[in-house]
Amino acid sequence: MIQTPEAQALTAYLETYRDTYLNELRALCAIECPTASKAGVDAAGAWVRSWVQARGWELRSWPDATSGDGLLATVRGSGQLRILMAAHLDTVYPVGIAAERPMTIDGDVLRGPGSADNKSGLLSALYAMAALEDLGLLAPIGTLSLMCGGDEETDMRASLAMMSALAPEYDMVLVLEAGRENGDIVGARKGGGNYVLEEFGRAAHAGVEPEKGAHAVLALAHHTIALQALNGLRPSVTLNVGVVQGGTVPNAVPDYARATIDARVFAPEDIEPLVTAIREVVAREVVPGVRAELSGGWGAPPMARTPAIAALAALAEACAAELGFSTRAAATGGVSYANYFARLGLPVLDGLGPVGGLDHSPQEYILVSSIVPRTALLALLALRAAQR
Repeated sequence: MIQTPEAQALTAYLETYRDTYLNELRALCAIECPTASKAGVDAAGAWVRSWVQARGWELRSWPDATSGDGLLATVRGSGQLRILMAAHLDTVYPVGIAAERPMTIDGDVLRGPGSADNKSGLLSALYAMAALEDLGLLAPIGTLSLMCGGDEETDMRASLAMMSALAPEYDMVLVLEAGRENGDIVGARKGGGNYVLEEFGRAAHAGVEPEKGAHAVLALAHHTIALQALNGLRPSVTLNVGVVQGGTVPNAVPDYARATIDARVFAPEDIEPLVTAIREVVAREVVPGVRAELSGGWGAPPMARTPAIAALAALAEACAAELGFSTRAAATGGVSYANYFARLGLPVLDGLGPVGGLDHSPQEYILVSSIVPRTALLALLALRAAQR
């Protein structure tokens, strides 16, 4: 049961615009914008730019030569708190998929390429800003902005530069990836490292003189077992040897083998012990004559559940209760903008978009019934954070 006038007003406003939201989401999902297509990502950015300009909001651009241009839309109140919301314009789907699989609605399930990741979150941020402005609820907030990056699905090169530039201008960040399938928001994310393990052995005829060889695949097998044993080295540490290659023909002792390794942690202090353990495993000679080399390194930082993030998560849970539903801040293993904002020292929450899932697949979806309550949650969270 909705308990406050602000919660009632936000919900009623967003209900009024629900059909308009769905039509606009259909238009967004129809834009072909894989990260590799600068023209496509910029087309999605142009759609957002037009929406923002129609409202008369402030608009800043971050042009990039190869990635889609970044955008920042801003509205202002008279308070002190500076809130940044973050979403991305790019998707993973090749050009042609949006036309082949246009948005559909079957009961409560809305499917479409990018619907959950991240076009509904982006649109919800715009509607949350509009609701606060139109209902006269902006006053307690100082600055409320939406950052739209163009390369979140790849290396985030351009987005990282934008985030680093913006971080000093804001006090907290709300990231608009989809809510978890059970309705959870995200209060912690694992950071990850990517490594390549190469084994250099010695070839020999497998039938005539195998003793003259040094079996690279065998060495890789031993190292793989030892590496997989590092799972649980510390709480929530995970490691996966995911791709293995080696050998050329069955009658030759293989002189080369290769594996890729994915390593993830929740706590920043777990990175060094895990990397040290990986290097110790690789340094051990397990097959005479085979030399192992490790390359790669740590990539995304973890978004640890700091006291500031825990307090923000508690406020989000209270706002959901104020709106008449429940959510909790879960931990997840994936990487988003939230990881990098956390490293930049800002309190951050993620998973604040509509509830959805099956990202990057033909079945990617959001729940239509979640659009209004989750967008209201985003707006109310910004308001209550400013009032607090």
